[in-house]
This record gives sequence, C-alpha cells and structure tokens, in this order.
Amino acid sequence: MNTQKVYILEDRGILYINGADAKEFLQNLISNDINKVGDANSCFASLLTPQGKFLFAFIIVKHKAGYLIDCEKSQIEALFKQLNVYKLRSDVEIMNLSNEFVIAAFNYEKFLKFEGAKDQPGYTIKYREDPILLDPRNKDLGARLIINLEKLYLSLKKLELKDSPIDEYYQLSHKLGIPQRNMNELQNKLFGIECNFEELNGIDFQKGCYVGQENTARIKLKNKLSKRLLPVELIEGKLNQDDLIYNGEFEVGKILISNKYPFALIKYLDNNFNQKNEFESKNAKLKIKKPYWIKE
Repeated sequence: MNTQKVYILEDRGILYINGADAKEFLQNLISNDINKVGDANSCFASLLTPQGKFLFAFIIVKHKAGYLIDCEKSQIEALFKQLNVYKLRSDVEIMNLSNEFVIAAFNYEKFLKFEGAKDQPGYTIKYREDPILLDPRNKDLGARLIINLEKLYLSLKKLELKDSPIDEYYQLSHKLGIPQRNMNELQNKLFGIECNFEELNGIDFQKGCYVGQENTARIKLKNKLSKRLLPVELIEGKLNQDDLIYNGEFEVGKILISNKYPFALIKYLDNNFNQKNEFESKNAKLKIKKPYWIKE
C-alpha cells in the first residue's frame, strides 16, 4: 500500500449501538472482551451460533456514548436483526448508519505519521472527531478511518490521500489470508476458531460466557483444532462452492468461498496437506497458502 493511497470500502456497513446496557449487551454476545474497547483501542470480534459456528465478523470502535460496528455490508441487515433478537428488555438502541458513514482504508506507515499514533493493532486515535484505527486483526492491513460520507472527500484531500481501486486492498487482504468478502458463504459451515479468529485477535479465552463460548473453549483447551480457513490460489479452471479439494485420492478440504478472493476449509495438520503441493478440485487446479501469522 502506497502512503498516498486510500481505499473507500463502500462494501462495508456500520451499525451504532448505544444505551445504558450497551456494554453489557455486547459483552454477553461477542467472542472478544468489550472491556478492551475504549477511546484508544478498538477490537475485532465475531458473533457465533450457540454451537460456536461462524455467523458474523466485525470491528468494534468506541464512538461518543456507544459503539460503532464495522461489518461487511452484505451481512449488515442480518446482523442488525440478530442483535435485535438478543436485545429483549435491555436498554439498548441499535441503528443502521450504513448510508451515512463510510470506511476508508490506508497505509500502515501513513497511520504512524499521525500525532499520538502507536504501532499496535487496534490502536485508535481521533482525526477531529472521527476515529482512525490500526486494523486490530493485522497491522499489515493498514488503518481505517470511519467518517460521515459528507465529510469524506474534504478530509481525504486534507490528509493528502488519493482514492485508489478497491481491488488493490482486497488483493492484499487475500494475500495475507484474511477473508473480508462474501462472508455469508461461511455462515454455519465452520467454527469461529477455525476462521483463525484467535490469531486475528478476535477471541478472548479469559472473558466470561458469550454465545458459542463452550465449544470454542473446548476446541482450544483439548487441542482439537485440525482444520483452518486458508486462502486459495487458482491456477486454472473454475472453483465452485462446496467442491472438495484433493491431493491425489486424498481429501484435504472444501471450497467455502469460491468468488474472486477464494478460501477453503483445510485439514492443515493432515499428512496429505503440504502447501508446496498443487491440489485439485472438481474443475480446478489450485494452491493453498498458510499465512505467515499462523505459527503452528
């Protein structure tokens, strides 16, 4: 990412959650600890099924008396409805601000030039009244500005940032092995911990109960994690959702996201999986890369 480039992530949506019970409400639902979120820090988190399967992934940012939820726009309406199901009698207001706010992503080095910025994933500062945060998942993804659409282009001009093709950003994200698009394709198909949310700073194993906590903790504590969501590099052919992936006659995984930035659930500890190999699905040849930030 060039320090002058900015990517307007129009495919992201924004919810705003406030009210006297907002903090407790989120703490009882999300996979991360809401106590980490304050004026100087934001976090990545997920909402899981009671069985621990993936539903939604998002970034949480403190804003005024409440919290901004930065989520893929294709998921935002379903997330809004799901949160309202859990609201019950809580003193919580949930608003969809996706038509008013926008996310602008830019270079990590550019972020560090801001006064008060720290080289720490999730670290959050204010540009005037708008939050800028170093991506809490991985700082190589750069920083994010959450800003009212009406102020966007004047602010980008003052920050000497130039609008650049959004595909550059998502190519970087895919190369890093961090899925952000077509996340609906993952719902109910794998556990949150299999999405690498622990390595992406999205799960807190020290906090109390939350939806899906029991199975998430069991997989971690009993060392049962044998599959992971990994990026797919298409060599030739066509990928189809749910196609099985083979090394010769041995099955090593399944395509879950088949679109432009594909991902597959891979038996990454299996003897038949070696990321140096070329694999096959029904109509494609492909490679699978384990990201550098997965250490095991």
